[in-house]
Amino acid sequence: MERRHFLAGGATVAAGAALTAGPFQGVLAHAAQTGDGGAAPRGRGYGPLRPVPDVRDGEVRLHLPRGFRYRSFNPAGSKLADGTVTPGKHDGMAAFRGRRGSVILVRNHEVNGPVGAFGDPAKAYDPAAGGGTCTLHVTPYGELLDSRVSLSGTQMNCSGGPMPWGSWVTCEETVNGPDVGNDFSGGDNSKLKEKHGYLFEVPTGGRVAPRPIRNAGRFAHEAAVCDPRTGAIYLTEDNFNFPSGFYRYLPPKNPLRTGRLLDGGRLQMLAVKGRPGADLSLGQPRNAVYETTWVDIDDPDPTFTGKPGNDEAIQAVGKQGRAGGGALFSRLEGAVYDHGVVYFVSTQGGAPVTQPPPDGFGDGRGQIWAYDTRSGRLRLVVESPGATWLDLPDNITHSRRGTLVLCEDGDGDNLLRGLTLRGNLFDFGRLEPVAADPGAEFAGSTFAPDGRTLFVNIQSKAGMTFAIWGPWHHGPF
Repeated sequence: MERRHFLAGGATVAAGAALTAGPFQGVLAHAAQTGDGGAAPRGRGYGPLRPVPDVRDGEVRLHLPRGFRYRSFNPAGSKLADGTVTPGKHDGMAAFRGRRGSVILVRNHEVNGPVGAFGDPAKAYDPAAGGGTCTLHVTPYGELLDSRVSLSGTQMNCSGGPMPWGSWVTCEETVNGPDVGNDFSGGDNSKLKEKHGYLFEVPTGGRVAPRPIRNAGRFAHEAAVCDPRTGAIYLTEDNFNFPSGFYRYLPPKNPLRTGRLLDGGRLQMLAVKGRPGADLSLGQPRNAVYETTWVDIDDPDPTFTGKPGNDEAIQAVGKQGRAGGGALFSRLEGAVYDHGVVYFVSTQGGAPVTQPPPDGFGDGRGQIWAYDTRSGRLRLVVESPGATWLDLPDNITHSRRGTLVLCEDGDGDNLLRGLTLRGNLFDFGRLEPVAADPGAEFAGSTFAPDGRTLFVNIQSKAGMTFAIWGPWHHGPF
């Protein structure tokens, strides 16, 4: 059954009621049978993983199924074509169609602290801030054709999303600024020149003057996806130690008509009808479905007086939504749009499991939610009953066949995993441990427009990007 048919049905389903069929239901049914600690339902995927040498230099960096190859490129510390040293912390990314079969990648760098802008500081949004984006022109086999700075002077550029008019929207996962106390990194916010915590649009055609979309909120942004039917931008919030919200930004004009995202629109937070303040970070009934509504945020771009602590400032927008009945989630991270549905990840959502709880808000091992933009219904896709199922899923994308690709951020192996429409989980990639940075993880997975190459980053101080290709037709991607 195609996802679009599943989500269009069930018009009379009440909040919390169970469905019996549809995409991904196999994994939910199996979870109910086995409970915490049971083995996840395994599809054949592409077969067992094995160490594969990097085409670039022969070093083993990834474990992949038989027949797949990869090339790493543009590691931290290497030079871009414009002479800039590539920063580390490669993170969210999207792929766009280039000329003659080439691919244009726009990639985030989640650099925090007032460490100075990379590239030309005169073109930076804030010359003291070290995050931003690079735009890379590559072949489907990861051969670098060109590379440039496309945005600099931002902070903690975690994820974002590709827009249907051909831009990348990058998101700052912070509210740092000269008006806010220092965050967990210990950096001195008094050195910053601008407020942070915004969306920035990055066209694929080149660098433009950085322009924050202030009415889309000043909070710990993670991902952004566009509904091409309405032009609404759906946003996730990764507020590590506190509740997070699911938002939408309604631009003043449809960006598919203007060709760019305009400031001055309206920000709203999702709420559950009849259950103000519903805590969806907790364990959910299997196949839970909720009717939803939206709560307006009156002050989406707060400027603080008295320099409050970072913990207070980072909750300022979310508290407005929750005061109006907005729903609580745990650490909303990756999001992807497909056929009228926004799939988004709650990294630590769900019922507590037998493993020690992770740090931060939420004691579960992860949830995946689906918001139907037409009906306004929110559905639980998966709630992990243990780390053998999903272990803190983070970034998310999908293949042409609808299979979800998940970057995990758990305590054990760093994995790329697939979740098929039939509800089968499978391992597709494993990262060879990085001795110099044990916190290294997969991030920014995205397929080339033709589906022949999967690009993915290693989010690390010594980060890099991979192009992976092989016999996709032999499996569910």
